[in-house]
Amino acid sequence: MPKDLYAEYTVLPGHEDRVAEMMRELIPLVQAEPGNLMFLTFTLAEQPRKYFVMERYSDDEAFRQHMAAEYGHRFNAEIGEHIEGATTSLTWLEAFPHHGEAR
Repeated sequence: MPKDLYAEYTVLPGHEDRVAEMMRELIPLVQAEPGNLMFLTFTLAEQPRKYFVMERYSDDEAFRQHMAAEYGHRFNAEIGEHIEGATTSLTWLEAFPHHGEAR
């Protein structure tokens, strides 16, 4: 069963360039993971310091592999220096069943 995750964070003023660089480095690495089905990053149009990341992994093992990646550890170790709060806000999602689909 796919694992869906939504992450959000707000970049501190003056840290925008570094976070953008970090994301440009991270995105292709995560998207290349065998179990990654989606890794999309957005910023809020009216507040470009607000980031939103939609992630989908094929299953629990794919997510564990994602979390074990060395580049992810580097990213997570540094991102706290550049955002409001100590960590990103994570929300686990569950796909809404379509008509005729079993849950």
